[in-house]
Amino acid sequence: MFSKACEYGIRAVIYIAKKSLTDQKVSLKEVAKAINSPEAYTSKILQKLAKKSIINSDKGPTGGFSMDKHELDKVKLSTIVFILDGDNIYNGCGLGLEKCNEQMPCPVHNQFKTVREDLKIMLETTTIISLTMGLKDGLTFLKR
Repeated sequence: MFSKACEYGIRAVIYIAKKSLTDQKVSLKEVAKAINSPEAYTSKILQKLAKKSIINSDKGPTGGFSMDKHELDKVKLSTIVFILDGDNIYNGCGLGLEKCNEQMPCPVHNQFKTVREDLKIMLETTTIISLTMGLKDGLTFLKR
């Protein structure tokens, strides 16, 4: 459903948020290892997220990636998805057809429309802090 970059981006933000709760900055290597992602690919994703101010990127010996822990309840999953994947997830056809719409629906158009609407609500109401707390408490995982 999400692109690979988006999946890695969501996992990276959750990991960085978890570390930020205890005022820790994390390196690119640490993030890539924690989310099981190639470093070069992770670097590009983190650059996009830093450019849009979702995460902080500090250079130098005390540098690393972090997030303002007082802002974690304001960052929505939908924001990360939009930065990395755009709004295709809200508009795309369930079968990948280019010209699927209300006037010329694909065979799964009406069912997929409901799924897309539910997904949009979930993404717009889920905060990074809510996802981070499950990870912090050991109830959820970023890699197996």
